[in-house]
Amino acid sequence: MSILCGCDARNSPNTGAKRPVVVVELIATVALALSTLVAVTAVSIGIARADTPGAADHASASFALALFIGLLLSGMGGLTALMAKGSERE
Repeated sequence: MSILCGCDARNSPNTGAKRPVVVVELIATVALALSTLVAVTAVSIGIARADTPGAADHASASFALALFIGLLLSGMGGLTALMAKGSERE
């Protein structure tokens, strides 16, 4: 029995209503993580196969990759914050 409303949540018809939403969010999170991994792998392979061995040393290539990943994650976080701001839950 809930202290807040005096009702028993086990008899509520909406008990399992949030479960599909959680599953969809979990699938979306896993898909986003995998797509980020694929993008980073593709960029890394592209950098490794570049035909400019004397144009950039190892340190600047590593910095460029780290900067790209940092900007990608920052952009995804900012977009998530903007989207979450509009759908505040009560």
